[in-house]
Amino acid sequence: MDKNKPSSLWSPPTRIETIKRLKSETFDLLIIGGGATGSGCAVDAATRGLKVALVEKDDFASGTSSRSTKLVHGGVRYLEKAFMEADYEQYKLVKEALYERSVFLKTAPYLSYQLPIMLPIYKLWKVPYYWAGSKAYDLLAGGEGLSRSYFLSKRKALEAFPMLKEGGLVGAMVYYDGAHNDSRMNVALILTAVKQGATVANHVEVTKLIKKRRETLLGKFNFGQEEICGAVVRDTFTGESWTIKAKGIINATGPFSDSIRKLDNDKVGGIVSPSTGVHIILPGFYSPAHMGLLDPATSDGRVIFFLPWEGNVIAGTTDTPISEVTPNPIPTEKEISWILQEVENYLNPDIKVRRGDVLAAWSGIRPLVRDPSAKDTAGLVRNHMINVSDSGLLTIAGGKWTTYRAMAADTIDKAIEVFDLQCTEACTTEDVPLVGTHGWSKNMFVQLIQHFGLETSVAEHLSNSYGDRSWNVASMASLSGQRWPVFGKRLVPYYPYIEAEVRYACRNEYACTAVDVLARRTRLAFLNAYAAFDALPRVIEIMGEELGWSEKRKKEEFDTTAEFLKTMGMSADILENRLKTRKDRSVVAPNSDIVTFFSRSQFLPKELEQLKKYFLNFDKENSGSITKLDLIKIFEEIGLKVTEEELKNFNISRLNKKGKVEFKEFLEILAAAKEVKSKLTYSNIVVQNGENPILDKKIDIERSGGGV
Repeated sequence: MDKNKPSSLWSPPTRIETIKRLKSETFDLLIIGGGATGSGCAVDAATRGLKVALVEKDDFASGTSSRSTKLVHGGVRYLEKAFMEADYEQYKLVKEALYERSVFLKTAPYLSYQLPIMLPIYKLWKVPYYWAGSKAYDLLAGGEGLSRSYFLSKRKALEAFPMLKEGGLVGAMVYYDGAHNDSRMNVALILTAVKQGATVANHVEVTKLIKKRRETLLGKFNFGQEEICGAVVRDTFTGESWTIKAKGIINATGPFSDSIRKLDNDKVGGIVSPSTGVHIILPGFYSPAHMGLLDPATSDGRVIFFLPWEGNVIAGTTDTPISEVTPNPIPTEKEISWILQEVENYLNPDIKVRRGDVLAAWSGIRPLVRDPSAKDTAGLVRNHMINVSDSGLLTIAGGKWTTYRAMAADTIDKAIEVFDLQCTEACTTEDVPLVGTHGWSKNMFVQLIQHFGLETSVAEHLSNSYGDRSWNVASMASLSGQRWPVFGKRLVPYYPYIEAEVRYACRNEYACTAVDVLARRTRLAFLNAYAAFDALPRVIEIMGEELGWSEKRKKEEFDTTAEFLKTMGMSADILENRLKTRKDRSVVAPNSDIVTFFSRSQFLPKELEQLKKYFLNFDKENSGSITKLDLIKIFEEIGLKVTEEELKNFNISRLNKKGKVEFKEFLEILAAAKEVKSKLTYSNIVVQNGENPILDKKIDIERSGGGV
């Protein structure tokens, strides 16, 4: 069989088999880092006929490569800067990114797609400005472009994006960019590299670089007295260490590039200038399912995206310099609040942007780099940078997801030159479809429904996440126990992930931990940290069967994953409360009430009925509204003391400028009160048979999928 066209049932070598190869063979290249850049380098080198090894100390895409904005773009803001500042280098970067965008969409069409993005316009003079910029973006993309940009009148803009703020709206420009599922793309790259002959292993950490005396100079480079010839690595699960022999080593560890460079030379200066970018996930009702929004001029000048993704909505990102690089940075409350505030500025006032609607939040590290050989050390490299140390460590850093392939091509070109490697092929990666592409079509999900009796949403998800390999996943699906769907038990009732994906990830995608599955093989932790927690017991149970875990390992996985979910925005207090309900922290999946946290209803039916009575009692004039004073009295009657100053925190002034509170606003204020005063309950608002209040159960404040 042609190795470039793998069967949909093809399985890669197991992790045990790859580790045996890493111990026994000598490689042309050892790539350190399994993110977008490292896996792209592995694909490029393997397709050129080089013998490649790749190791990643955590999981593939565990760092920045799974925490992106999910866009495949040239950078419409960068193009603006190129013209405004007459910067030709910036222009070239956008041009390159737009070309790579087209390659990206061609080599993995099941994982990437074009997405219309709206630029709302609230000043008339900006109409020609935005129109010209969008058309320039189309023109620069040339024949490789997506659908062309277009202008929408105010009425059409509101039809396309009903949630948009209407006041002052003039119209909108809509342009197209690419979007993708980043960690799934990373996995596809890893599997493609393996299919091309690369040997890869996750959860294998480099602890030392091995050097030998140099007998001859390599090409025109003089690296001094020693050259790197391998690395000592350690299996993070077993603790076993061994040496991997290689003619050359590529450091593709992104934000952690300096830590590997210091293994080569502990006196070397840093090249990474990291900053964090925070994203939040909101429920899907905040945005149309197939259109995003870009605010190019926020309150502090940063750009913010508001994009539909995997059924929910991504909002972000911030850009904050940091001094320390950590594996799982935690988003701050300040950054989350800033995003929510900026989002609120563009949405209709009828849509209340609530903190409790945040389903997940994460922080990614952007590895901007400094060129250590540049005379002006204050300048940051705008794209990617390749650096070769005196002993021959080749470091590739910077760049972005969209240009991963171009970065990899430049890196392997340099590696061939520096390490004097012999290739059998030239770079062909722009024409190499990734694993999952060959037998895929947009209508494949229909066949999955017909052959396996899957739900439509599940079939669409499998098709768009695994491509033609979804046949393999579906073949592992168990009977649902229902008349329909026939196959495919969901991990949680409200997302399309099924149990078969956990088994497939263990057998075919090198998933080794529950976090690997919940965060990167599926995207549940990124979409809803609370849903991921609910799915955790069943995921551990399945992985335990597949990987032979002991009860001790299962409990360790539970604890480790629960801690990880804190970095995905899950409230520590809520997590602790849930852990308390699991007295023995059993890994058996709960059988009841799994969706209680997902309810978007702030109040129980009995509560709503009683609140309506309270409201009508104070609405003496039958005007459909009450006063602020009435509102305070109602608060007192239900046992919640609130001052006028506290009412300001509930945005009462914004809810009704006339000083009156209508019933829907009344409910919004009470909802805000529940959120702010989370330790209080409305325990006396429900009256049965005209007697004393009976609602003794504390009302959970988690809303819209959990709230963060």
